[in-house]
Amino acid sequence: MVLICLEDDDKQWLEQKAREAGVSVSEIVRQAIQRARLSDLLESTKGTWRQGDGLRYQRRVRAEWR
Repeated sequence: MVLICLEDDDKQWLEQKAREAGVSVSEIVRQAIQRARLSDLLESTKGTWRQGDGLRYQRRVRAEWR
């Protein structure tokens, strides 16, 4: 469990987003953390493919699946 302090306007914004999404405030925070972690992962692996055009390779491999 984590306790955080927010400014009133941030708290209201977060509560509104949760209502709009039909989820709890905690769920909105969990999703934001997951997106931030994914962003970190993507950033740390950016540029590791060094075998030509990655999109062309991806399309070729996926075409083999059909």
